[in-house]
Amino acid sequence: MPHRSPDLARLAMTVLQPGFDGTEPPDWLRRALGEEGLGGTVLFARNLTGPAHTAELVARLRAENPAVVVAVDEEGGSVTRLQAVRGSSWPGNRALGVGDDVEQTRLVAQEIGRLLAAADITLDYAPVADVNANPANPVIGVRSFGPDPELVSRHTAAWILGLQDAGVAACAKHFPGHGDTHTDSHHALPTVHASLELLAKRDLPPFRAAVAAGVRAIMCGHLLVPALDPDNPATLSRRIMTGLLREEMGFDGMIVTDAIEMRAVAALHPPGEIAVRALLAGADAICAGISAPGGENVHELRDAIVDAVREGRLPEERLAEAASRVLALSGWYAASGAVAARAAQSAARARDGEGPGDEELGLRTALAAMRVIGTPPALSGPPLVVDIAPRLSQAVEPGTPTGLIGAFTELMPGTTGHIVTVETPELPELSGSGDGGRPLVLVVHDAWRHPWVRDLLARAVTLRPDAIVVETGVPGEPAGAVYVTTNGISRASARAVAHWLTTAPEGAH
Repeated sequence: MPHRSPDLARLAMTVLQPGFDGTEPPDWLRRALGEEGLGGTVLFARNLTGPAHTAELVARLRAENPAVVVAVDEEGGSVTRLQAVRGSSWPGNRALGVGDDVEQTRLVAQEIGRLLAAADITLDYAPVADVNANPANPVIGVRSFGPDPELVSRHTAAWILGLQDAGVAACAKHFPGHGDTHTDSHHALPTVHASLELLAKRDLPPFRAAVAAGVRAIMCGHLLVPALDPDNPATLSRRIMTGLLREEMGFDGMIVTDAIEMRAVAALHPPGEIAVRALLAGADAICAGISAPGGENVHELRDAIVDAVREGRLPEERLAEAASRVLALSGWYAASGAVAARAAQSAARARDGEGPGDEELGLRTALAAMRVIGTPPALSGPPLVVDIAPRLSQAVEPGTPTGLIGAFTELMPGTTGHIVTVETPELPELSGSGDGGRPLVLVVHDAWRHPWVRDLLARAVTLRPDAIVVETGVPGEPAGAVYVTTNGISRASARAVAHWLTTAPEGAH
């Protein structure tokens, strides 16, 4: 039984992991870390301006509380916080799954770990361990290693081993599996309609593999899974969090919630009630990605937890147990043996400026994930690149680039780029006169899921049958004279396409 503490407010603050606005720690956050015992915080792209700044920001947080759990979503591919402006140096999960080389997956995760270790970041909310069983899933898609449970399991384990080899804690998500949904939990509560037998065969194996690989944390998903609990989403379900994950699967690390402001749970209860119910269910850390300017919501969460203990609704032993798991993760990080490596990496990256990691590894793994239908012509000159860009899921930073325009421009100065969005759904002149007859590259993402993208793509290919089409999402019906699939968005994938199309000899397949 965990040691009882008389300081309930401090225990309650230990289990919170809030985000914040701005590129410097606000006063409320510094006070919470230094005086009130706040146990964690989560960084987003809005907080970060570059490698040197990220390391400085984390140093300022640790100056207030050396044991703070600093967390971030750095999945590689489309979900990147530290490299959101230029795109990730490494492909995301689907690309790694298509390449299906677990050693390359381990190496990619190790490089991501080194990037985070250089900034002294404790915890990566990754990898995604969901099996993308439903191709129409609006929030997982290319973030998953794929639709096959065995493939997802072996790559999940390799990713965890690589990241944690770099001294950064991994967090498998979104338990018990977000892959067979057609609702984005940022907007509403998804339901997984699967039998116990199907869940055991399809959704749970990657999480079992994560536990076997020694994952330090698991994030629960805001999902209703009636076969496991017909009444409560996983975040608030003791049957799922404690009965299944803790008792049956034997996980003893830190369980963290997905962001509690997501509508899947925010529509059910006030934030404080969500925090209390999640702790009762078995969660150890409460993620709140959005905070009020003065941190008022963080203190409201604290007060709701304290009140629940005093009222007898939340046993103090359960709160103390949760806090002890947060502190145990922080202690693992401090003792992980990577302190000297972090210091060396940090110094090297400060000297280099950008410090993007092993970009050749990224290029190599991205090339292994590329698939091409048709014979690409030798480009006669700098192309016109038209990026038909739907809004990606809310897990992806707004404005995340596919990177194809920049990648072609680097290799072929004179490349012209044009971005089409649902707000401005007009194609440029493609008849051959206005575009000068230059080669045309059309970039789409999950074109088959967006009628307006499909329509524009069909119109463009009719006008220019010679177009090269690059699909950066889950592949659909091939289009154009050449159809290239990258199986994900990243700077690495964009570079791979541009290199291949500008250097492949005529007649290459």
